[in-house]
Amino acid sequence: MIKFSPNTRSLAIAAVALLATGLVTTAALAQRDPAYQAARSAGQVGEKTDGYLGIVGEDTPTLHALVNNINIQRKAAYTRSAADGATVEQFAFASGCNLIAMTVPGEKYQSPNGSWKTRTNAPPERDSRCL
Repeated sequence: MIKFSPNTRSLAIAAVALLATGLVTTAALAQRDPAYQAARSAGQVGEKTDGYLGIVGEDTPTLHALVNNINIQRKAAYTRSAADGATVEQFAFASGCNLIAMTVPGEKYQSPNGSWKTRTNAPPERDSRCL
């Protein structure tokens, strides 16, 4: 369980803004990959609560490589941004909150209990620690 002290919570909030630039760049590059877009649209991948991309259902070698590549880029962005008392995991969690919030209807995301959900027109279920 990730616990935020008042200082770390403030840092995590600030980190979300910093991470947005790096993750938007990563997401924008991934969006250009037709394989990623196809997997996302088909519900084969989804946003996890820990800030990483997950495989929903059958794990194929191609899908596994795609998800690993994106997650390596995300971890690098989280690691670059983690400083001043916040951990990589705290940055990743805060990012996961935002990435899940940015899903669109039809896309998959991980709910707080760990199950995969398909986004509807309603807001996604997010961890109570998400801001």
